[in-house]
Amino acid sequence: MAMKKYSVWTFEMFLRFVFVGSFVLCKGQEEDMSSSSVAPMKKQEQEALYSAIQGFVGNSWNGSDLYPDPCGWTPIQGVSCDVYDGFWYVTALNIGPVYDNSLRCTGRAEFTHHLFRLKHLRTLSFFNCFFSPHRNPARIPTSNWENFTNSLESLEFRSNPGLIGTIPNTFGHLKNLQSLVMLENGLTGDLPPEIGNLVKLRRLVLAGNRFLGRIPDSFGDLVELLILDLSRNKLSGALPVTFGNLTSLLKLDLSNNMLKGELPTEMRSLRNLTLLDLGSNQFSGGLAQSIEEMISLKEMVISSNPIGGDLIGIQWEKLQELEYLNLSDMGLTGNIPESMTEMKRLRFLGLNSNNLSGRLSPRLESLPCISSLYVYGNNLTGKLEFSEGFYRKMGKRFGAWGNPNLCHQAALMSKTGNFVYGVKPCKQETRFSDGVPNAKMISEGNWNQNSHLVASLGGSSCGLDGFWWAFIVHGIFVMLL
Repeated sequence: MAMKKYSVWTFEMFLRFVFVGSFVLCKGQEEDMSSSSVAPMKKQEQEALYSAIQGFVGNSWNGSDLYPDPCGWTPIQGVSCDVYDGFWYVTALNIGPVYDNSLRCTGRAEFTHHLFRLKHLRTLSFFNCFFSPHRNPARIPTSNWENFTNSLESLEFRSNPGLIGTIPNTFGHLKNLQSLVMLENGLTGDLPPEIGNLVKLRRLVLAGNRFLGRIPDSFGDLVELLILDLSRNKLSGALPVTFGNLTSLLKLDLSNNMLKGELPTEMRSLRNLTLLDLGSNQFSGGLAQSIEEMISLKEMVISSNPIGGDLIGIQWEKLQELEYLNLSDMGLTGNIPESMTEMKRLRFLGLNSNNLSGRLSPRLESLPCISSLYVYGNNLTGKLEFSEGFYRKMGKRFGAWGNPNLCHQAALMSKTGNFVYGVKPCKQETRFSDGVPNAKMISEGNWNQNSHLVASLGGSSCGLDGFWWAFIVHGIFVMLL
């Protein structure tokens, strides 16, 4: 009897569980259907999305069959959506092979007017989408960008060699844009002054194209900029003095252009700058004293410019954060100042291929982080007075060849091995003049004038090299913006 009673109770519990479970399941399905119905996608938005994508990936791509609910249960890789006024709208469109299942462009990729119907678009990017400037060149549309005036925050074109022509001046309508990246494309022409209207920009990267002409003065109006990279173009003319307004700037890279003139003194205002690269241009007129005011610098490269002048006028000891300093091939003259030995974080110092003279201070050895020192190709004189430990630590990262009147201590080298490539050993020659002994250092031995620099930066306990630090900082900014 007890067994029967227990069985009935168990059966009742089972029925109750099935009923409740079915009720919960049905209620959950109703809620899912309800939430889906609360945020449907308007037909015109859906059709605009399919047609815009087709323009880039080809007409054989049938979005309505493959992705009938692109903002719901059949999402498209590279497409993101959000709800506005109870409807789904596309907020991000990323075209290109970022992931295995990403949208990939055909050889006939093109912009269509459907793209500009996505009125809530916040992010738009194209990676490796336009392949050939000869077989199928593409141009950025010049009209309809005003449709994105209040929405678009990030616009990127990366690695598109088939994307030619100029930057449309209608980009100036994108008043909410925070990131504009046009990296390694086939773009040319002048930089439009209208970019200066984009006052919310925090990142402007136009590197690796073929842009011409001067940098517009209006770029100085971009006071919220953190990153400005115009490197690897054909820009010419002087730097705008308005650059002094960019006080928030963390990275400024203008390398590998044809810029000329003196460095403007207004650059002293860039006190937050951590990376300055002006290398491989045509700047002249000597080093501006304003450099010493950029006290946050971690990396400074001004190499391969006919700047001339000397190093004496700069108070180098003010640059206590500096880790990487490259002043090679600049036509510099005079002595290497002792104040350079006060930059305690310095890891890399490049002063090679100049006309520097005088002695090389042994105090450079006392820099706690130094791991690369290049002074080859100058007119330095006298005897190198570094210790055995210094030479062992530096190895081939110390370069002093090409200084005809420079010599090293032969006795020290016989113990440590000749780490001073291309520098002759010193020899004491005793002479008598009027009965007074006189010691004179002469040089002997052969050295190879065609020695090549082995530019390994090495490691130490002082943290990352300035070059890698700048690279990582840039990466962090890219992720943050």
